[in-house]
Order: sequence, then C-alpha cells, then structure tokens
Amino acid sequence: MVIRRICILILVLLTACPGFAQGFGKRQLINKDWYFNLGDLKYGGAEFLDHSSWRAVQLPHDWSVEGTPSPQWASCTGYLPGGIAWYRKDLNIPADAEGQKVFIYFEGVYNNSEVFINGKWIGKRPNGYISFMYDLTPYIHFGGRNVLAVRVDHQDYADSRWYTGSGIYRDVWLVYAPQTHIDLWGVSYQTEVKGKNALLKIQTELVNESTKDISCTVRQNIYNNDGQLLGSAQGKVVLAAGGKPKLEQEIKVQNPELWDLDHPYLYRLETILLHNNELLDQTNTRVGIRTIKFDPDQGFSLNGKTHKLKGICMHHDAGCLGAAVDREVWRRRLIQLKSLGCNAIRTSHNPQATCVYDLCDELGLLVNNEAFDEWEYPKKKWIEGWNVGTPGFQGSALYFREWSKRDLADMVKRDRNHPSVIMWSIGNEVDYPNDPYSHPILDEEGIGQQHVRGYLKSQPRAERLGEIATDLVAVVKQHDTSRPVTAGLAGAVMSNYTTYPSALDVVGYNYTEGRYEEDHKTYPNRVLYGSENRHGLEDWKAVTSKDYIMGQFLWTGFDYLGESGRWPSRGFTTGLIDLAGNIKPRGYFRRALWSESPVIYAGTYPIGGGNRRSNRQWLSTDAPALWNYEEGQTIRVVTYTNCAEAELKLNGKTVGERKPYDEQTAIIYWDIPYEAGELEVSGYDSNSATVAASHKIASSGAPHAIQAKFVESGNTNTNFLQLEIEVVDQEGNLVYLADNEIVCYVIGPASLLGLESGGNNVSDNYRDNRQRCQNGRLLAYIRLNEEAKEDVRIMLSSPLLQSLSLTIPGNTSVIK
Repeated sequence: MVIRRICILILVLLTACPGFAQGFGKRQLINKDWYFNLGDLKYGGAEFLDHSSWRAVQLPHDWSVEGTPSPQWASCTGYLPGGIAWYRKDLNIPADAEGQKVFIYFEGVYNNSEVFINGKWIGKRPNGYISFMYDLTPYIHFGGRNVLAVRVDHQDYADSRWYTGSGIYRDVWLVYAPQTHIDLWGVSYQTEVKGKNALLKIQTELVNESTKDISCTVRQNIYNNDGQLLGSAQGKVVLAAGGKPKLEQEIKVQNPELWDLDHPYLYRLETILLHNNELLDQTNTRVGIRTIKFDPDQGFSLNGKTHKLKGICMHHDAGCLGAAVDREVWRRRLIQLKSLGCNAIRTSHNPQATCVYDLCDELGLLVNNEAFDEWEYPKKKWIEGWNVGTPGFQGSALYFREWSKRDLADMVKRDRNHPSVIMWSIGNEVDYPNDPYSHPILDEEGIGQQHVRGYLKSQPRAERLGEIATDLVAVVKQHDTSRPVTAGLAGAVMSNYTTYPSALDVVGYNYTEGRYEEDHKTYPNRVLYGSENRHGLEDWKAVTSKDYIMGQFLWTGFDYLGESGRWPSRGFTTGLIDLAGNIKPRGYFRRALWSESPVIYAGTYPIGGGNRRSNRQWLSTDAPALWNYEEGQTIRVVTYTNCAEAELKLNGKTVGERKPYDEQTAIIYWDIPYEAGELEVSGYDSNSATVAASHKIASSGAPHAIQAKFVESGNTNTNFLQLEIEVVDQEGNLVYLADNEIVCYVIGPASLLGLESGGNNVSDNYRDNRQRCQNGRLLAYIRLNEEAKEDVRIMLSSPLLQSLSLTIPGNTSVIK
C-alpha cells in the first residue's frame, strides 16, 4: 500500500510567519530544546542553575494533561492537576545582532507566568490566554550563552469552569528588530467597499528606541494571490527619539475579490519601513476585503447578503493533547464544521491561538471573539461534579481590575486584522443571577429568568454590569471601530434593569429564546442573536422564523475536557463532534438543518423493550449509522435530510415508501424488521425521480483487521501527523460495535503523543500506546522529529486482528 506522504519538514528559522499575527522584525520559532521541571524552585530563574538533568520537552507543552487524573482535583478542570513548574532554555544570540533589539513573544502561557533572562526578572502576565512580548535587549550576552527561564503558577487548579491546561501551551518566538521598527501588532487596516472599488485604510504604528530623531518612509504595497502588485501608498514620518508615531495611508483596489464564506479571498499587504532608502523593517499582513452590517430588524449581512449565523461555541482543548493543540488538529476540526454547514465560531470564553483565526480566514468561517468569562468577582467552580456539592471560587477575577483593560486591548490589537472576526465579546454570562450579581427584580414572580433563589442583598449589585461594560467597550473602540462589541447574557431580564445591554452594539442571549419576541418589541433598536444555545429543533426555529434574530451558537461544536460530571467523567459531551474528531449523529442532524446542499443520513435504533425507545413517538437525533441487530427485531430507521422526500431500501428492495420532509420534527423515519445486508436511504426533490443525496450503511461482520489512513495536511512544512484508525471486517466495512484494544508502536525518529478514542472516562490513559476503540475508531497523534532522515515505522496491532504497519521513509515523499 502506498499513500501520499503527508508531511515534509522544512525548518525555517527566520520568517515573516502569519502565525505571529502580523508582527515585525525577523522572527525565529524557538519551540525546540526546552527543559522542564514540575515543582517550584527557589532560584529557578537564576542564570547559572544547572538544568541539564531536567526533562527535555518541545513546545507547545501542557503538563496538566500529562498528569494523573484523580477525584482529589476538580471536576471543573477535568480532574487533572495544576501546580507550579519551571521552563528553561539556552539562547544563542549572535554577536552581529548587537545593536538590534531582541524580544521574546509568547502566544500563550497558562497562567501567572513570570519570565527571566540571565537571572533578571523581566515581567509577569497572569492571564493564560493573552499573547505578550518582552524586550530582552538590556540583559542579552551577544555572542554568548543566554538563559531564558519561565515560572508558571497554576496552583489554583480549580480556577476555571472548564479545562485550561498548564504551561507554555502555545508557540514562542524570538524577534530581532532594529532600534526603529514597526510596533508589535502595529499594522492595522479597515476596508470600505463602494461599487466596484474598495478603499484600504491602513494605520501603521512605529517605534523609535534610538537616542536620535529619524526621518523614515513607510511604503504600503497590496498584492493579489498571484503576486501581482495592485496598488501602493507611500508616506514620510519623522520619529522623535523615544517616539511612537502613527501614520495613516490609503490604497484603492479596483474590482476587489471580496472575502466571503464560500470565497475567502485574501490579499497580501506588504509594509516597508525605510530610512534613506535602506530597509529598516517590514511585515506582511493578510487582508480580507469585506463589508459587515448588523441590523435590529434584518440581522447580519456580509457583503450585502443576509446570513443566519450557524455557529458553535468552542473551547481550546483537544482531548489527549490537552491545550497544546497543533494547527493541523484545528484545521481538521474546522473543515469538519464547515462540512456540517457551520459558518461561525464563538471562542468560548477566551482568545484562541492565532492559528485558529488564520484558519478561519482561509476557510471562510466567521468569529465571535470572546475575552472573558468573569469580571471583578469569581463565578462558581464545581469541584465534585457539574452542579454537584459545594463550589469553589478561584478564578481570573483575582486580576481582572488590574489587567482586564490591557488584556482586552491586546486581544483586539492582535486579532483585528482577521477578516473572519466580526464581533468582539467582552463577557460570557457575567450577569448570571446571583453568580455573583443580584437585583431586586429577581424577587418578582413570572419573570421567566433562571436564577438561584431571589434577590440577595449581600451579593454585588447588578448595576455594576453596565458600569464595567461601558469601560470595556471604550477599550475596544480605542483600537477598532469597524466591528461591534457584544456579550453573552445569561440574565437578560435582570440585565434589562441595568445599562449593560445598552452599552453593547449587539446583544447575545444565552438559552433565552423565550425572550426574543418580547425584547425585540421592547427594545426595537437592539440587535439580537443566540450567543449560546441548545441543540433542539425549536431553538433553531426561533432563529429561522424571525428575521431580526441573526443566528445561534450551539453549545458546543466539540466535546471538551472539564465541566465534568461526577468522577470519573472526563468532560462535557454535547458536541457535534467527539474528542477524536468523529462527527456524531447529532452533527449530521445539524448538517441537515444548516447545509445549503442536498444531504442525507441514515441512523438506527431498536424500539420496544421497555426503555425510552419503547415510546414509538420518540425520534432521536443521536441515532448511529449502525445496521447490526437481531433478525426480525423492529428497528427504527431515521433520516436526517434537507431533501423534500426520502425513500428507504434494504438489499435493493424498497422497505420504506417515499415520504415527505416533516417540518415539525425535521426527521423522516420508518419502522422495519431487521434483516442483515445493506441499507440505503435516498433523498429527492419534490416530484423528482433523480436522487439528490444518498447514504448507505451495511451490516458488519466480526472484527478482522486494522485499517488506517493519515489525515491530509494543509501544510507541507508540518511534522505533525494525525492517523485515523478503524477496525474493519473481512469485507472492509467499519465494525461500529468494535471496542478492541489497539497497541501502537512508533519506531524511529518520531513520538506518539496520544491515542484518542473520544471516550469520557478520565481514568483511562489516553497518552500511552494502547487504547480501546470507541465505535470502531481511534485517532493517533504523532510528531516527527525535526531534521530526522531515518525511516519511521508505525505498527498497529490487537489480539485476533490483522495488524498494520506503515513506513514513513526519511528521504522520500511517500508513506508505505
């Protein structure tokens, strides 16, 4: 068997990488050759501390997911440990770099990080989701050894309502720049489209850290995908010593290709800083030209076309990888979402890695970019299981007053050049009644508002919500006026008695569909949408039946770690897609509601037997694509489709007459006696004989062999592999009921990072080399060592199953 090779590693040390989020200078990715110590050290930042015996790690790294789960930890963060740890790395800064500035840029460290260089403390950042940078220059030994040390303090392991991870879990970059350079996140743009022309308004923020005034030229060039120069602008600016001036410029683009959901066209903006025609600095920014509009009566429109937001909420973990998630994993996940008709992501409830936004730009997904889950007071964090026992109150509120405005500003500045980002969210459910804010309205009956007890005078007053929101909105507007500010409200009734909703441009309601009509009438200028919603059909109909509701965001797109039930629950399982990246039946049900192309899916389950399914009126949206039952057993076959009609065949014979789509349930179904073979459901347009969509499922035999294939990569420079593993019968059919334990050996210059089944038992080890299948499937994560030339062999085996061996040749472009 020969499979097209997925990855050829090309290590580029100095690059203008889009993953750096429109940075400056020359960037060097420094994820290799770090040393890690779990536990605190009194002098862990000292320059001459010997760390050679520490564990060698490669970033991104999350130590919590490597830990032993236990009920002694907190259910909110997935029963996984926190703690304190140190990271250290040797940096060799060349002698010829002297005279330049040297910076260190962290995309994300969870949390309470402190950074040292050569024994000197240079800064602290409490927020674990915010990217940040420090100037190392005053402490660098040019031409010599330098020691970078990072202390990470996550001893408050129950500080979040979901899994956070611990450590340097995103990329780290070393940056070289001249004394006069473009500032971090210093290039930003806004677009205006009028007729057949677009106007690109560019702002460049510069920094002169020299001791002399300097006259510079800033040149802007805009290129299309073919590298053709479409327009330029040039301006002069005098930078005073120590100054940080801003320069505004404009470029007109004729007949622009608009960034859209189905055509996410990206231009390249080149910004060049010159002094006496000599290059000082330059950076490239990807540009998406598009218009967005939010209307209280018509909802959301992109480039003049109205769209319903078919969105999902998304946390930042990926099962056995924890929070250290490679770009390739996000790419696979986002492509799966697109295949289900999803067009929007809510970054619940924190900024994501830069690569997520890059991918959304490339794939055509809209982003509601969220900053905070709590403000000045902590929310409840469940310790013994979701909504079980006595909660804890650790959390990010501890540093909100001191850091929130800076954190929010940095999020906006980092992400404002992504055309995918259409809203800034300043909070999620910060108005949940009595958690912590309260208001006298909670004592009134019939308000239709979820809350714990009534008004609690001892709790913070709800009026603070409007005061804080006003301050945060002002921060956003200081750095970006092209997008609205929003938030997800959990207590709309209570918040309506404050200035909180009116401080927002767009108002999201969490699980409050019953308030849409009333609040639209009461507040006719309020732009409304569902910011967090259940999967029910009625919740979607609340969107489609009202022009003024611009969309919904399901909870959730993916299963995730944390917010667990009682031990040994691993996490929350309401996703359309499981932790192994497998689309669930409910994902296919959602596809039938959201897709604009003809789709159809067949799922089955037995009826009768005295359980819930004995109710013949019950129609499941979680029916598996399974056709293995007892002969003659009555089986309900449900079809999730957007076709007008559907027909069912078994072994080529019609066993389910053609039925029309049911608007009440969105499900077509038949009850038939089981017979082994092939089941096929076909969808048709009304009164048409042409099949618009079809889906087949077959009875499987006993487990016979292991099959596997690599997920196609979108990046030839990656060394990260995803191997989809299946148990099949002799005919090659997936054995859906198989739960065989599979052992994976990786031989050669590569590492197995984990075997993910999508299971929800946290006591299982998902990071060793053996795991039981779930629904006949597993997903292996493998990292090839950089610069390795030897072959890598992957062996998959299980008792009584035909094994499989794959070879990745070190110097060729195929996998055998």
